Amino acid sequence: MIASVAGVDEAGRGPLAGPVVAAAVILRPGVVIDGVGDSKQLDAATRERLDLAIRRDALYFGIGWADPAEIDALNILEATFLAMRRAILALAVTPRRLLVDGNRLPRLTGLGCCESGLAIVRGDATVPAIGAASILAKTARDAYMRRIDALYPAYRFAEHKGYGTPGHCRMLREHGPCPLHRRSFAPVADALVRIS
Repeated sequence: MIASVAGVDEAGRGPLAGPVVAAAVILRPGVVIDGVGDSKQLDAATRERLDLAIRRDALYFGIGWADPAEIDALNILEATFLAMRRAILALAVTPRRLLVDGNRLPRLTGLGCCESGLAIVRGDATVPAIGAASILAKTARDAYMRRIDALYPAYRFAEHKGYGTPGHCRMLREHGPCPLHRRSFAPVADALVRIS
């Protein structure tokens, strides 16, 4: 079955640790999910509530990841595109068209019958399917970082989700990087130099 349009967005390009996560969402025609928009503009409780509504009311959704080793091997942009492609391939149907937040598209080859794509700057705030994808990606990534906190409690990932906060940078200097850290990112590379 081929559906028409999927919105695609990512979360986690900027952090020093953890995966980059993408989501692809095909909304049910005529269904409006109130409050959907740029996940960065919503508080955590609102994102969680909307995540449940999107999962319940969307026609289809898929989540894709690229882990820290892939980010280091490819670079963050290519790893983001990899996560997006994985999210699109996780959909139960093949979209004809992609609407992607940002100014660049992942490769469309190998995505089934996906015929075209459009990159839309600030699409997460203006296109409901992209906004829905933004929320699913952010809540999936945040949930992962809360779970992984139990394996690496010294870094307090549940608090900052891997972003380069002053507290996280202090913990990075004190303990050095863990396997979740992106070694190609300058603060992590600097911490590696200091401990070697």
